[in-house]
Amino acid sequence: MTTAQTPVDLDVSPTPLALLLLGREADTRSERGVECPGDLPSPSDPDLVERARAAKEKLGDKVFVLGHHYQRDEVIQFADVTGDSFKLARDAAARPEAEYIVFCGVHFMAESADILTGDDQKVVLPDLAAGCSMADMATAEQVAECWDVLTEAGIAGSVVPVSYMNSSADIKAFTGKHGGTICTSSNAERALNWAFEQGEKVLFLPDQHLGRNTAVRDLGMSLDDCVLYNPHKPNGGLTAEQLRDAKMILWRGHCSVHGRFSLDSVNDVRERIPGVNVLVHPECKHEVVAAADYVGSTEYIIKALEAAPAGSKWAIGTELNLVRRLANRFAPEGKEIVFLDKTVCFCSTMNRIDLPHLVWTLESLADGQLVNRIEVDPETERFAKLALERMLALP
Repeated sequence: MTTAQTPVDLDVSPTPLALLLLGREADTRSERGVECPGDLPSPSDPDLVERARAAKEKLGDKVFVLGHHYQRDEVIQFADVTGDSFKLARDAAARPEAEYIVFCGVHFMAESADILTGDDQKVVLPDLAAGCSMADMATAEQVAECWDVLTEAGIAGSVVPVSYMNSSADIKAFTGKHGGTICTSSNAERALNWAFEQGEKVLFLPDQHLGRNTAVRDLGMSLDDCVLYNPHKPNGGLTAEQLRDAKMILWRGHCSVHGRFSLDSVNDVRERIPGVNVLVHPECKHEVVAAADYVGSTEYIIKALEAAPAGSKWAIGTELNLVRRLANRFAPEGKEIVFLDKTVCFCSTMNRIDLPHLVWTLESLADGQLVNRIEVDPETERFAKLALERMLALP
């Protein structure tokens, strides 16, 4: 007979802002949630799990539910596959028989799924307000203006754009048009090596930290080889000489989750837990990455913990939903897993997709009503797909 496992307490204190972002408190002055046609089920409805299960069973093979690693457990339980954004988009493309792809993630991920899936497949995002603050930090207009600045500096012809997967379809299309490639946190080093074979400089969008960490930590560049382009300043806040001297032109964007971790967080956890292994995502600040023992993508983090010996201690610098899930998963193996920071660090937009939104989505589809479809226009799709295909062809 098995007994229910007691969830691991990560000793993380929720702030008032965190409670707001989790939907446990509300601010009617600032909330920008999207109204759903019909009635959104109440979070207190005791039948939500059964309703989701029944709607999913009614849809059968017509629906394929994708769950990003940062999603809530209440949503993840209904995912057919889990993974990072690119893995999920590829999984969707491998299921051509599924008429509906329900992407429990954020907007740019659903766009990528629409780009990679068939024209007859429909990608659905349960809450249209589930965006990505990092992706929103680079707009098509801003990037076009940046390219004009590079052209005026006389270097555009030697610059290859490399855009992180965590970007809008418009930015992926810009990258494709200008001979660049997309990268993930797993293959950023390969993408940069490829880019420097094509040109002398790289414009890295939109996450400055992944670009800087990959260039310095993996490619052996110096911090002086990198400059930071600020789209909110004239000419990006840089002189033509600075642009000409740089190898890496980093966009001033970041992840609101991973950007919270600090060097103090690393020092504090080492004092509290002797012998702890610090494992962080490369979207963290450079000083955090430099102080960590291990650095890698979400999939890398999961595999590292799977391979870790019993009794080992780990402090993880990534989104809290995932860290809690991993702590509970590996506790029976005697692995101690804690969150790197002492305060809550959820991805607020990921948490917009909750069980009520998923139930509403599945029941709507089961009733023949298509809701919250994500579509990328053909021209944007063509060039974005070109950039993605270059990534798939990376050596």
